[in-house]
Amino acid sequence: MRILISADMEGITGVTTWEQVTPGHSEYSRFRRLMTEDVNAAVRGAIAGGADEIIVTDGHSDGSNILIEELDSRVRLNSGAPSPLSMMQGIDRGIDGVIFLGYHARHGSPNAVLDHTWLSTCVQNVWVNEMLAGEYTLNAAMAGHFGVPVIMATGDQTACSQIAEQLGPVMTVVVKQASGRFSAECLPPVVTRKLIEQGALQAVQQLSNKIAPTPFVVGAPVRVTVELKSSDMTDRASLMPGTARDGLRLSFTADDMLRAFAGFRALVSLSYPR
Repeated sequence: MRILISADMEGITGVTTWEQVTPGHSEYSRFRRLMTEDVNAAVRGAIAGGADEIIVTDGHSDGSNILIEELDSRVRLNSGAPSPLSMMQGIDRGIDGVIFLGYHARHGSPNAVLDHTWLSTCVQNVWVNEMLAGEYTLNAAMAGHFGVPVIMATGDQTACSQIAEQLGPVMTVVVKQASGRFSAECLPPVVTRKLIEQGALQAVQQLSNKIAPTPFVVGAPVRVTVELKSSDMTDRASLMPGTARDGLRLSFTADDMLRAFAGFRALVSLSYPR
């Protein structure tokens, strides 16, 4: 049984501020170690639950956050950016189940640590087939394109609730109770590691026993709408062929989720201030 762990950073144990997840800040080195420890806890649980092979994808920022020298030796790490499938790099490798580790709520969510969708400096909102989407939506739909279910997620209570509401009965592990965008009641790492490990064990066991959630599949063709934060960003992104503009919103249609995902990433890249 092959498991993909897609790891972000905002939903990691203890994180409450941008400084903690941004390279160059004094706090960042501490929290990339905590990110690595959260990943290792999920690895231990998944292997105890019956996983034979685990691929970890570092999905935060430039994909170079996880400390490979401290990573469990039984995994392989996708690192660096850009990669062809971004946060879901490896999903096309015969994966049986996906774990979303350290995920966050979508932009505009109350009581959600560092809420945003994909790129906080550019993107306001995203819709997939008229469904308001978070990063978890896009990534789960990518997994669904390959027929793979999301079996577990970790983060704050709002992220976990949104994921379960949209994807179904996913195993969730709440590592902090957010009280605002930059505040939360956090559980210590010694506690969260045990919770993550146990959650991963149960999630993989359920997958093995064929009682995991069904893959999250969006209907084709896929219509993507992206609301950007300013008119100049929208000006740049509208250079992407096939887009239709309505104010700060750009829409396009793709034949399937794989192409929709690539189009979305291209559009956001164009929008980014240079």
